[in-house]
Amino acid sequence: MNFRSLEEFWAFYVTQHSKLSTRRWHFAGTLTSALLLVYALIFNWWFLFFVPVFGYGLAWYSHFFVEGNVPATFGHPFWSFLCDLKMFGLMLTGQMDREMKRLGKRPVLQVF
Repeated sequence: MNFRSLEEFWAFYVTQHSKLSTRRWHFAGTLTSALLLVYALIFNWWFLFFVPVFGYGLAWYSHFFVEGNVPATFGHPFWSFLCDLKMFGLMLTGQMDREMKRLGKRPVLQVF
């Protein structure tokens, strides 16, 4: 699937995270990764190994076992990463539900 812009991909990305549980797993993974990154930079570089393990591990768990779809990261890694950060920020500020409503109900598409 080809996307012409990040905004176009964002609309797709949101459909792939339709369940609240999926978004919460992503939030937990992103937060854990950020904290591990800070810890690794300050105290112990070996902890850099755990940054992607927790970030992607928790997110992929949510796609395979909660949402029941394929992670968008597999087809669009860079845009997926940017959208994950955007979703994290919107969840942190309590604006994700409004964003979901703004985009409306869209069909759930698969990456592959």
